[in-house]
Amino acid sequence: MCNTTSSRIGVAIGYRDAQGWITEGWWNLAPRGCETLLRGTLAARFYYVHAIDYDRGGEWTGKSVMCTRNKEFTIRGIEDCLARGYDRAGFFEVDTGEQKSWTIQLTDTTGNAPARP
Repeated sequence: MCNTTSSRIGVAIGYRDAQGWITEGWWNLAPRGCETLLRGTLAARFYYVHAIDYDRGGEWTGKSVMCTRNKEFTIRGIEDCLARGYDRAGFFEVDTGEQKSWTIQLTDTTGNAPARP
């Protein structure tokens, strides 16, 4: 994951493994910095991303609702988030095309609020 903005970014990801859905976060990306979120060969074709701009506000979001929380987390399952004491957030889908590795770039649109990829 690469942050091409001038802001600090928090990133959460969601994906499906052999046991079902899992969401993980938060990775903190420095301005114009990159971070490896998952090591090794990708295990799924589709990954889901939710990111927050800590400095200017705004977020990268999508239609796939998954569980998150304010602190570092690993959450199994995407159902009943609120009833289980978690928050809900929209994640955007990334189709890796079954590649072995993939890099996502979070970018600004016009230097104002973050844009969805």
